[in-house]
Amino acid sequence: MSSIIDFIVNLVGDLGYFGIFFMMFLESSFIPFPSEVVMIPAGYLAHKGEMNLFLAIVSGVLGSLVGALLNYFLALFLGRAFLIRYGRYFFFKEETMQKMESFFKKHGHISTFSGRLIPVIRQYISLPAGIAKMNLALFCFYTSLGAGIWVVILAFLGYFLGQNEELIKEYLHLITLGLLVCITLLVAFYVWWQKRRAI
Repeated sequence: MSSIIDFIVNLVGDLGYFGIFFMMFLESSFIPFPSEVVMIPAGYLAHKGEMNLFLAIVSGVLGSLVGALLNYFLALFLGRAFLIRYGRYFFFKEETMQKMESFFKKHGHISTFSGRLIPVIRQYISLPAGIAKMNLALFCFYTSLGAGIWVVILAFLGYFLGQNEELIKEYLHLITLGLLVCITLLVAFYVWWQKRRAI
């Protein structure tokens, strides 16, 4: 595990801000790529003085937004039927589309914000937004806000844990799991609260 973490940290350091942008672009589009292995090492490198924390965060948010815009415009111009027909080549199934559409219908435009905080959903929540022809400025705002929160949390986690390099190497997978559980609980509470308000 330690050698894998070393490789990831070195990769992020070698690729620099464009690497952060590109990997977060992948994470936000069709290709499942864990943002945790990008932004936590970026924060760690910022602690060491090898990166600027602000620029790393901006690169991560911009990458997430551009990846989300790719999905938005694919859905807008190609349509639902095309995505379902050819999505299987990108690990995307019709059931996934139905889940995304249901989530989008239940929570409206705000789902492009809250969906960015939920694993798996964050990659595909842009599709129903594109199909529904959601206002582009609103889409960019909510997407950037949701992605920004996630990116900042991960980057600062890496930055503050940078005081103990071995801690990151040994517990990165547990830290990631803990973050995902916390975010999932927050989103579940939000959904429950929305349902209570609708009664």
